[in-house]
Amino acid sequence: MSKQMVSAALVQSEWTGDQESMVEKNISYARDAAEQGAQVLCFQEIFNSPYFCTVQDSDNYSWAEPIPDGPTIQRMIAVAKETGMVMVVPIYEVVDEGTFFNAAAVIDADGTYLGKYRKTHIPQVLGFWEKFYFRPGNLGYPVFDTAVGRIGVYICYDRHFPEGWRVLGLKGARIVFNPSATTRGHSKHLWQLEQPAAAVANEYFVGAINRVGAEDLEGTDYYGSSYFADPRGEIVGGTASDTEDEVLIRQLDLGMVEEVRRYWAFYRDRRPEVYEEVAAV
Repeated sequence: MSKQMVSAALVQSEWTGDQESMVEKNISYARDAAEQGAQVLCFQEIFNSPYFCTVQDSDNYSWAEPIPDGPTIQRMIAVAKETGMVMVVPIYEVVDEGTFFNAAAVIDADGTYLGKYRKTHIPQVLGFWEKFYFRPGNLGYPVFDTAVGRIGVYICYDRHFPEGWRVLGLKGARIVFNPSATTRGHSKHLWQLEQPAAAVANEYFVGAINRVGAEDLEGTDYYGSSYFADPRGEIVGGTASDTEDEVLIRQLDLGMVEEVRRYWAFYRDRRPEVYEEVAAV
């Protein structure tokens, strides 16, 4: 198979203490990535605020912005156009006074806003009170045609549910980004297992992004360790730091997707007619 190389970047960064400086820091990281040749980049979950879901406080609704007309996405549209990078930008989305989503905007390399994904599966467990803040996503599992090929997004807790991973593969995704906010004592073991397993089962690349550092909120100890997994489930070039900000850039050969799908023909051998019980229960 011919090589189809794409330079892809993940950004993990510690909360700065205010939104303006956090956005500016991440824009700086995006420009650094572009200077190093990155063609597509994804930030961490709700990148422009703290991960406030460790507490239930309605004051945190003020972090939300419209997509695409809010200030953060408009700034990132300008950065995408400036750098020529495809950008995946996860933020807290407001639709009206009482409707909020955990979402990610997808912007093409020429600055065109392509659409958004809204987190489908919303946890409500100790330290992750997300049902207080987010409605479940209602846009399905879109796959976006970008300058680097077809990409999808699956956000944090979504990764525990295999069904969405598979739908993204069936729709032709070649890279799926999973921006997250997950803490050291909560999920470190699963972090090393789930996304590589999803990459193997669905035969595409997965970009796994986690926050890093602490945010002066109880229970926050984010362990970074962002990485890309290839369609064979192998980590591409190692993981990012577990304590420090990092722009992780890796060369992904999208030709491997076709190669692996021809060898391990999971899509050929699927039996959807016998899976009715999965959806019916």
